[in-house]
Amino acid sequence: MLYNRDILSINDLTVEDIENIFRLTDFLKTEEGKAHKPLLGKSVALYFEKPSTRTRVSFEVGVFQLGGQAIYLDNKSLQISRGETLADTARVLSRYVNCIVARTLKDETVRELAKYADIPVINALTNREHPCQALGDIYTIKEKLGSYRGIKFSYIGDGNNVANSLLLITSKLGINFSIASPVGYEIKDDVKDTAIKYAKESGAVVEFHNNPELAVKDADIIYTDVWVSMGDEAEEEKRNRDFQNFRVDSRLLKLAKPTVKVMHCLPAIRGKEITDEVMDGPNSIIFDQAENRLHVQKAILSLILG
Repeated sequence: MLYNRDILSINDLTVEDIENIFRLTDFLKTEEGKAHKPLLGKSVALYFEKPSTRTRVSFEVGVFQLGGQAIYLDNKSLQISRGETLADTARVLSRYVNCIVARTLKDETVRELAKYADIPVINALTNREHPCQALGDIYTIKEKLGSYRGIKFSYIGDGNNVANSLLLITSKLGINFSIASPVGYEIKDDVKDTAIKYAKESGAVVEFHNNPELAVKDADIIYTDVWVSMGDEAEEEKRNRDFQNFRVDSRLLKLAKPTVKVMHCLPAIRGKEITDEVMDGPNSIIFDQAENRLHVQKAILSLILG
């Protein structure tokens, strides 16, 4: 049961929780499901410290479609900008709204919100994880392939927040995960250790490489992300050099299965981490993946607040 629970990390979810989210997502995508309004009379605060296209729009539209009201708040427009504490902000919002969706610079911020709020808090991206993105991604794989168990998922790029959540969810669900990152940009050891523990329980294989060609061999899914994440702009020149051999192009796709699907969490910097030919090609499911953020997040909100 997800009712009234926080979702701050993939670690907060059991396999049963994830499968329940996916089942409800299936329903919400039907004509009957479009009439489902469990958030009637309820409000959701969207507290964002970072710019957003997909996360903001999908949550705002999702809350509306479920019958509720979304209120967008950035830290510059709140009294936080004048010295009010995050704890007091969480306490006050708890008296006004039914849930806080938070997109914050630091993972500690969303955890502090959850500590002091009397209402559920959903992590909509921090520097450590992006659980809603990962849930939408795996749902898309299930939708496209019919199942996700036992497939090979290859991630090419930075061991960032998205990679962390994807590693955790795949290892938990029994999906084989292979990542290739440049030296110095690998997933942190504590996340690796947790994923290895999950993989032992689920039977998944997890592999860590510095060579993209090794990571994508016989892959069912190839996934990539930007080379320069928000907050890393000062390192742009160095990152562009370090990642230059980590571009997802047609040459790399030929090393995977002929039926390989290509994914990207967006926004994409075309010509850097992914070529136009691949992004717009027949193997790409990138925009279906983006759409499913809406449906999966509607399922999450329904289960937490419905």
